[in-house]
Amino acid sequence: MDIGLFLRGLVIGFSIAAPVGPIGILCIRRTLADGRLAGLLAGLGAATADAIYGCVAGFGLTVISSFLVDQRVWIQLAGGLFLLMLGIRTLAAPPARNPAAASGTGLAAGYLSTFLLTLTNPMTILSFAAIFAALGVARTGGDFAAAALLVLGVFLGSAAWWLLLSGGVGLVRERLNPAILRWVNRLSGLILVIFGAAALWAAAG
Repeated sequence: MDIGLFLRGLVIGFSIAAPVGPIGILCIRRTLADGRLAGLLAGLGAATADAIYGCVAGFGLTVISSFLVDQRVWIQLAGGLFLLMLGIRTLAAPPARNPAAASGTGLAAGYLSTFLLTLTNPMTILSFAAIFAALGVARTGGDFAAAALLVLGVFLGSAAWWLLLSGGVGLVRERLNPAILRWVNRLSGLILVIFGAAALWAAAG
């Protein structure tokens, strides 16, 4: 078992997840509205998608990678529209003073939405490929066990970030009043709309 390869996977997963983009905003928003578990599961949806893209890069699945990159315009359009919809809904949503009951359907929907949203950014494959190369793990010499260990590290590294983020936001949430939560809704909704518009602009260009 190559512990070094696993640790590199952890670094890759954490570094890919940590920059606060639209998924981070969604995770924060769902933690504030529905509690830590909802925020964590939203993040785990993104971590699962990261692991899938890690598989594409780590196992050298060039056919899938080429297809996703070739179709990136249509995929990016779908992602942009999805972000716009989420942003508008968030802008219109009233602040939730108490976390909503964690129903199975709601938790599954939160997980699935961030999973699909992360998959609409196929350029993530190129990010993984570049980081794999930089850290000297671009090739695993055809060793599928080593590649699987690397991908496991990617997933756990990404999941660790979402656990920290949802846990930290959950602690802060108890100190927020409805007025502040209302502004959080407006700000997060506006940011999601901007991300969605930027994705549509990039796809149209």
